[in-house]
Amino acid sequence: MQTHEIRRRFLEHFVRNGHTEVPSASLVLPDPNLLFVNAGMVQFKPYFLGQEAAPYARATSVQKCVRTGDIEEVGVTTRHNTFFQMAGNFSFGDYFKEGAITLAWELITKSQEDGGFGFDPERIWVTAYESDPEAAEIWHRVAGIPKERIQFRDGKDNYWDMGVPGPGGPCSEIYFDRGPAYGKEGGPVADEDRYLEIWNLVFMQDIRGEDSPKLGFPPIGSLPKKNIDTGMGVERVAMLLQGVENVYETDLLRPIIDKAEELTGRSYGVEHADDVRFRVIADHVRSSAMLIADGVNPGNDGRGYVLRRLLRRIVRSARLLGADKPVMAEFMQVVSELMSPSYPELATDFKRIQTVAVGEETAFLKTLNTGSKLFDDAVSEVKASGGKTLAGSEAFTLHDTYGFPIDLTLEMASEAGLSVDEEGFRSLMAEQRARAKADAQARKHAHADLTIYKEFVDRGPTEFTGFDELATEATVLALIKDGVRVPVAEEGSEVEVILDRSPLYAESGGQIADRGSIVSSSGLKVHVNDVQKIAKKLWVHKSTVEAGQIVEGDTVLAQVDPSWRRGATQGHSGTHMVHAALRQVLGPNAVQAGSMNKPGYLRFDFNWQGQLTEQQKADIEAISNDAVAENFSVNTFITDLPSAKKMGAMALFGENYGDEVRVVEIGGPFSMELCGGTHVQHSSQIGPITLLGESSVGSGVRRVEAFVGLDSYKYLAKERALLAGIASSLKVPSEEVPGRVEQLVERLRVAEKELERTKMAAVLSSAGTFVENAQRVGKVLLVAAAAPAGVGAGDLRTLVSDIKGRLGSEPAVVVLLGNADGKVPFVVAVSKAAQELGFKAGDLVSAFGPSISGRGGGKPEMAQGAGSDPSGIEAGLAAVRARVAELAG
Repeated sequence: MQTHEIRRRFLEHFVRNGHTEVPSASLVLPDPNLLFVNAGMVQFKPYFLGQEAAPYARATSVQKCVRTGDIEEVGVTTRHNTFFQMAGNFSFGDYFKEGAITLAWELITKSQEDGGFGFDPERIWVTAYESDPEAAEIWHRVAGIPKERIQFRDGKDNYWDMGVPGPGGPCSEIYFDRGPAYGKEGGPVADEDRYLEIWNLVFMQDIRGEDSPKLGFPPIGSLPKKNIDTGMGVERVAMLLQGVENVYETDLLRPIIDKAEELTGRSYGVEHADDVRFRVIADHVRSSAMLIADGVNPGNDGRGYVLRRLLRRIVRSARLLGADKPVMAEFMQVVSELMSPSYPELATDFKRIQTVAVGEETAFLKTLNTGSKLFDDAVSEVKASGGKTLAGSEAFTLHDTYGFPIDLTLEMASEAGLSVDEEGFRSLMAEQRARAKADAQARKHAHADLTIYKEFVDRGPTEFTGFDELATEATVLALIKDGVRVPVAEEGSEVEVILDRSPLYAESGGQIADRGSIVSSSGLKVHVNDVQKIAKKLWVHKSTVEAGQIVEGDTVLAQVDPSWRRGATQGHSGTHMVHAALRQVLGPNAVQAGSMNKPGYLRFDFNWQGQLTEQQKADIEAISNDAVAENFSVNTFITDLPSAKKMGAMALFGENYGDEVRVVEIGGPFSMELCGGTHVQHSSQIGPITLLGESSVGSGVRRVEAFVGLDSYKYLAKERALLAGIASSLKVPSEEVPGRVEQLVERLRVAEKELERTKMAAVLSSAGTFVENAQRVGKVLLVAAAAPAGVGAGDLRTLVSDIKGRLGSEPAVVVLLGNADGKVPFVVAVSKAAQELGFKAGDLVSAFGPSISGRGGGKPEMAQGAGSDPSGIEAGLAAVRARVAELAG
């Protein structure tokens, strides 16, 4: 039965029974709690809550739904979809439990000739909420379901709400028994792969609060009337009625896979990795088309970001399958043809839908081609250095420069066997937002149209007065708003201000820009958020007008926030301290590779192979603080570049210097660098320097980070409190905490080893049972069984070897399939005598591998691997028994 027919029969059944057919709502509704409509009852929420009077007592619909919480699982398993159709019937204070049960039972068991779905009543199981015996009694009385096929479950399974405060209630779920080939007996509580849920009847009667009754919290109230809300999964019913293994093989998804096969040259059902990509394409193409049809466009946040992510995963999956040309236009054509009988807007609005999808594909292909090369290079560097983690800075560059979403980088890194420094990435993103709320390159005007600034660049550099004073009288030379020069900027405006002179430091040399204000006697108050240089000479103050209006030609007072400057000078001078200490500890090969400092914090990158030792880090911190305590004077002077180099001044990484340079000297020979930044007057003003840690930021590049000044004190105070808390818990003085922790760790290590020995003994103790139950198949002794619960791959190999050894010199085949954390590790062993009869371990893997979605390999005497479908274990064992019997004659 085709999916469109399933929809039609559902709606007609309920219309015949007095329900009003209501069209599907848009996937996008003005509900602050929902990104997309994720359930059939969403459009009826006001009626359930009593906020509006329902215009009908009974309704039925087939609602479009999108759930995006499991995007990463789509394709990996065959159980996850982003878009799905939820068929439902609703009662608003009309019929309740008995009516809902009666109507559902009639539809699913009525013969197909009479307009029903024709499910075998003997294969239907139901569940009920643990405190709802009434529902169970109705199922037994009305439908005649035996009590042994009615199971009770707790709130996690049989209480329904939307995941947010609102309507909810106990529910009763309908399951279909797919048969022993799909899993073990025992009903839904035993195996939800064999017993597949197809319909959920919600007895909507409660109002839930912040905490859900699903977790045992009581409802906060009752709905004005008792209502019914049901949801039948159209795709799941189609899968069963079409006799296919999963939803991807149904009539509305398999043709998309067929088209993908045509466009890529690969075949579905051959390689697991390829199958995942085919399923990703099928799911995401349909979901994307439905979202675009409902007005969603690709974007960088919210709904637009979800759509962009779906579309980009389609493109990348197609490329990985071998597609060498654009695919989106043809995919969208297939979806339109498949889905438009139920959703005609896919045909009438097809041109727009296709244009949006193709436009995103075109843009992303450029991103993918360029960014993938950068990603591959970064991965190669990490692996060459023996690392396992892609630096947050690399992920940030991929995002900021090439438009790679972080989730795409995470996905690609995982495929390459690496993790990503997500914390580092998030930190860089936060810094970017805080500093300018815009793209880092745009802030620095690296690729902007600079012609508007040319007049002011040509007239000479901005006079920087900030080395000597924190407030300067200045003239407003120009105001630039949204790239256009304006004569005046009103209160609330975001504007770039160009002054003839300024005390505010413009970002450069690793030091971020000063914060401050521009004021006047007329009541003007402008907050300076950032200061950037144009052509290395023109200061551009990115500002917000907070009061009054700023006018070109005005005389104003530009001033630095003194607290900000104090912290900034501490951070910058502290960077020089740490740099000097690094070179003392590591030697001259520790060459600077970049830095960033801001109030209270610094980070310093340097070229170095290998992780620093704890002693090296301690020495760097000690030398830095000794220099602070020495109260060195900080001297600055201007000289020519050759003279500065002759004196041994260190140059800033990546900086191009003119003929004249500024030298910052702290403590004579202790530290001498070329630097244009602001600094303290004496080293003691830096305050304590606390090294936070050291990490890798790329092949051969390390990074140290530190707090300085008051931030350092706050950090140490927090650490001291933490240590005191641990000491109190351990009931030892603080100085004894390390030793005590070491003792506890050693005791834990010993306990873990003992536990492992005990576990192995328990595993091996089961070997005798397997040997006793070995079957003789011809001349061969066969052990083909499921491994004891919880046995992992390593233990499985040991157990199989032990069993084979106990079977002696006879021809023997041992096959054990495990089930650990949803995976199916397996090991196959073939004795020497069995090999002489033609048995090979690898050949036997091919017999049961498809049943568990598994792959593996090895030598003729032993093979191992893993599958991803535990529901196929019994079928796999049956297959291997049949193969052994066949080979044994």
